Amino acid sequence: MQSLPIFLRLLNRPVILLGEGEAADAKRLILERAGADIVGEADYAAIAVVAIEDDAEAEAAVARLKERRILVNAVDRPKLCDFTLPAIVDRDPVLVAIGTGGASAGMAKALRQRLEQLLPARLGAIARRLRDKRPDIKAKWPDAADRRRAIDAALDDGAALDPLAPHAPQDVDGWIDGDETSSHQGHDQLEVVQLRSADPHDLTIGETLLLGRADQLYLGPGVPQAIANRGRADAQRIPANAVPEDPAPGLSVFVTVTPVN
Repeated sequence: MQSLPIFLRLLNRPVILLGEGEAADAKRLILERAGADIVGEADYAAIAVVAIEDDAEAEAAVARLKERRILVNAVDRPKLCDFTLPAIVDRDPVLVAIGTGGASAGMAKALRQRLEQLLPARLGAIARRLRDKRPDIKAKWPDAADRRRAIDAALDDGAALDPLAPHAPQDVDGWIDGDETSSHQGHDQLEVVQLRSADPHDLTIGETLLLGRADQLYLGPGVPQAIANRGRADAQRIPANAVPEDPAPGLSVFVTVTPVN
């Protein structure tokens, strides 16, 4: 991973935009959608977008801005960029950003168009309902681990709040009031994932879901870092030579490169 994806809150914040023409207009539109206050080069701002067509003029502008310690996006000039602007699927407040580090804007666009077809229009409304119902969710599942497992189960493929299904916001209320996920409270589970290669793309969908939901990952000898990175950021990563006999509470996944007897 060569860049750290982040979401910047730009509402009423200044952003320098330099250039004219189609590229500059496109960047202005997306910045204005994010609520940014578009300003000129002489003004103060933390970030800037340079959409100047002439190479020499663009490079000179980038140099001036970087001397002021301003982070710069230089359109179609990835080597000059401190950050890139991704293709975006907008289901406010759900945002899906697709970036290629400037390698191919066309690929990012193609992926965005595919995802636009997959993600229901009401996805954002479901997310807002989950946000508004957070106190009720915490009341029903006061333990953080139980709460996370219940939410994971509800958002699973074909489950009560499957994000790829055309649910209505009120379905969140029915999920909270029902007992569909009660069996997930306090449920301890140990699973084994035997790798077929060092490439995380060779993981099955089921294996990827297990790694992403695990409370702790027990990593056997030789398990690549790329595989370990598929786990949650806050999941414990524990070196292990064999399947743990007494795993920690919650969902534990033992990952190994060798067959398990």
